[in-house]
Amino acid sequence: MARAEPAAPELYPGVDPSHRVSELCSLLESYLEPEQVRIVYDAYLFGAAAHEGQRRLSGEPYITHPLAVARILAEMRMDHQSVVSAILHDVIEDTPSSKEQIARDFGEDVAELVDGVSKLTQIHFESKAEAQAANFRKMVLAMARDIRVILVKLADRLHNMRTIWVMPPHKRRRIARETLEIYAPIANRLGINHIRIELEDLAFAAMYPMRFRVIKHQVRKTRKNQKELVGKVKEALEERLREAGIEAAVEGREKHLYSIYLKMLNTGGEPRGFHSIFDVHGFRIVTDAVDACYRALGVMHSLYKPVPGYFKDYIAIPKSNGYQSLHTTLWGPQGVQIEVQIRTAEMHRVAEMGVAAHWVYKTGEAGPNTAQTRAREWVKDLLEMQRNAGNPLEFIENVKIDLFPDEVYVFTPRGEIMELPRGATLVDFAYAVHSDIGDTCLAARVDKRLVPLRTPLQTGQTVDIITAPGARPNPAWLDFVVTAKARSAIRHALKNLRHEEAASLGRRLLNQSLEALGADLDRLDRAAIGKGLESLGVESMDQLLESIGLGKRMPWLAARHLAGVVNEEGGDQPAEATQPLTIKGTEGAVVTFAKCCNPIPGDPIIGFASSGRGVVVHLQDCKNLQEYRKHPEKWLDVQWEREIDREFNVPVRVDVVNQRGVLAEVAATISDTEGNITNVSVDEREGMIVTINLTIGVRDRVHLARIMRRLRVLSTVLRITRVRG
Repeated sequence: MARAEPAAPELYPGVDPSHRVSELCSLLESYLEPEQVRIVYDAYLFGAAAHEGQRRLSGEPYITHPLAVARILAEMRMDHQSVVSAILHDVIEDTPSSKEQIARDFGEDVAELVDGVSKLTQIHFESKAEAQAANFRKMVLAMARDIRVILVKLADRLHNMRTIWVMPPHKRRRIARETLEIYAPIANRLGINHIRIELEDLAFAAMYPMRFRVIKHQVRKTRKNQKELVGKVKEALEERLREAGIEAAVEGREKHLYSIYLKMLNTGGEPRGFHSIFDVHGFRIVTDAVDACYRALGVMHSLYKPVPGYFKDYIAIPKSNGYQSLHTTLWGPQGVQIEVQIRTAEMHRVAEMGVAAHWVYKTGEAGPNTAQTRAREWVKDLLEMQRNAGNPLEFIENVKIDLFPDEVYVFTPRGEIMELPRGATLVDFAYAVHSDIGDTCLAARVDKRLVPLRTPLQTGQTVDIITAPGARPNPAWLDFVVTAKARSAIRHALKNLRHEEAASLGRRLLNQSLEALGADLDRLDRAAIGKGLESLGVESMDQLLESIGLGKRMPWLAARHLAGVVNEEGGDQPAEATQPLTIKGTEGAVVTFAKCCNPIPGDPIIGFASSGRGVVVHLQDCKNLQEYRKHPEKWLDVQWEREIDREFNVPVRVDVVNQRGVLAEVAATISDTEGNITNVSVDEREGMIVTINLTIGVRDRVHLARIMRRLRVLSTVLRITRVRG
């Protein structure tokens, strides 16, 4: 194709002298062939003509932006096709130029790159709009065809972030949030560390300008104060390496501002102060060979004591983005911590440049552990995920699994993806699906296996929550849930549940006392109820019923006030109930079974109204009842429901001959009689006799008697006793 001869740089149409293309060409000449540099220059002429008359918000000619993007790629020593694509990346979207024209002038590969980048519009990742999700999928499809698409896009985003201050504040924050949520994590996943760091710091400055300025000021101040200490440590490291005959370069490694900010936030723990973060000094040791890295590690550990648990070998086991290095933390002089990274020069290039280090395009030259190979494997996985995804929204959530490793992503049985913080449990998942699912959660399967509800979730698991209409939240869940939604929902449900249970029990107790007076709550007129409530000093019937159910008010006294017989003779004594209160075992927290005697259905029982606890059920011959004799007004006549569908725990003591397999024999016998062992312990006694203390779940007294009979016939069992106190 015919190409125009270069003109003087200062005469280039629409180009600011400060962004002369000659500077770009000079940089490219340091590593590209002259013909390739000429093609880049021709692309500039094409782009300058296409963008003629267009200006950025800053007032600069628009071509300055593509030139700046191209320079970023040139500094990464990218191939000439990538640089050409950077110069032309907006011509299809913003000018009349077509893909066919670009293919004709610069080749099909460049046209595909430009076409792929031109489709990448702004991604509002926090939005769930289908069109925006589909747009993100287009980007990944373009990456699958040519991974250089994302490199051009990252360079484009980097220059936009460098010039973001011309945007209004609300747009700055939106673009910065998108950068932190999408582009910086992608740069990290591809191992392009220097771009990730700059994107994060620029986005941090745009999102939180005041916080950025404060931390930046503190960093400068601290660096100045600690300059002497850092210099001494650096000299000590260099001297010890020289003594060991290891050729290596030692340099200070400064934390970037956004990483300091994240450590100060200390997500998942208490926020930390600035000085607790900056008390750790970083150094990087770059050697010429892998074996020298391990020798240098030994030298470091002989110079300063290592901090236990802080050694990582990323050379033997590289990170997913191809990063390789040895990490260790040492106790340095004056008790300060020293973070040391040890790597080869090649590893250092990969650590900083990732997939762009020694660019290998469409060849098999790269080794199995290079960043390029790993990046292509990642993109291949993304392509497979997008084929399997039911819709673009699901695909985005799949991609986030790789981009945000500090979060957990699990699947519902329908294949939907749920995002939860790391450490989240099955109960957190249930409430994340829906509050009603959490409230009625009974059990759960993870990858089709039953597991305890407190089990922490791992990314990629499929979770199936088992619910039951009668199931209720367990207060013990508050000990292990991590999400605010689950915690607040459990507390709210327990509060309402306690109120409902107390009111239900209170109604039964009140009706029982009213029957003894020849009255019924449903038949009392409103005037009598209002007068009774007023004399009792309560505002509503619900409040009265709840207080009765919780044992705070005596039902017989409330019944007399409501029935209008409070002043009759004997009004200060409880009325004789016509029928005892029936205990079903499903009353919840307002009816408890005394631990001192462990009553079970079939046992003769008695109730005691305990303030704040409701009704406590004891055996009639329980020894602890002696102290309640002084309060007969709090005693309640209770009886068991005929059919009770639940288990009650009862402690049993079994004396057995100490021989092999005796515990298994006892457990098997209990299981054969449909008993459930909930707790077991063994006490050694004299000689060959041991005592097995069991807590067995039984349906009733008859069930317990059957279990005990079966145990007595065992030759190894000497004695069996139900523990009543």
